[in-house]
Amino acid sequence: QVQLVASGGDSVQPGGSLRLSCGGPGLSLHYYSIGWFRQAPGKIREAVAGITNNDGTSYYADSVKGRFTISRDFDKKLVYLQMNSLKPEDTAVYNCAAGLDLPGSKWSFPFDYDSWSQGTQVTVSS
Repeated sequence: QVQLVASGGDSVQPGGSLRLSCGGPGLSLHYYSIGWFRQAPGKIREAVAGITNNDGTSYYADSVKGRFTISRDFDKKLVYLQMNSLKPEDTAVYNCAAGLDLPGSKWSFPFDYDSWSQGTQVTVSS
């Protein structure tokens, strides 16, 4: 288990961009796969993006594919979620999660992760 801090959430207009960051001193990205999740009021928690530690394969929900990009900075021990062309339906609380050597087949399942960040609010409105 590692401690994670997520940041970067803000209020933006439709079509705008944000970059979320996730990391911590104990986050060795050689050992931990990372997932980004979000939950809007009254909605189920949704897996947004994931990246595996072993080969860096990335995964995306259909709703964000082509607009969001997940990436890693090994030296800074940070994972980013670049969000472009934001839509009102992207409004949610976003969390990142780390799973020790999680395979890609498990990227979208919250209970397979062992460490979680606090939430950061993303609001997209006119």
